[in-house]
Amino acid sequence: MKKDMRSIQLHFFVTPQENAAIRQRMAETGIVNQSAYLRKMALDGYILHLDMSDIRKLTRLLSACSNNLNQYVRRANETDSIYAADIDDLRERLKVIGNQVKTILQQYANFS
Repeated sequence: MKKDMRSIQLHFFVTPQENAAIRQRMAETGIVNQSAYLRKMALDGYILHLDMSDIRKLTRLLSACSNNLNQYVRRANETDSIYAADIDDLRERLKVIGNQVKTILQQYANFS
């Protein structure tokens, strides 16, 4: 929504303790814009904050694995051969990634 479309201003007063509680909840959700936080709470009544650090780690692992695969393919194209140890290493890495995906999905399934 464009900023200029918001033409109505709402005002209300809070105690210092209420203000501290609002600031604490903003910090817990990672929101720094008080207007955005209060608007979201007034409209929806809750804010869902998901910790996506596991997903970021998984993305890095997938990227490293695909880079290794590209190197193996390049080497195979250059030498017309591929090493069994390289394939075994790639399989092990994919198993680790697969296990992490299962763990993350179970965590999200338990979340709801």
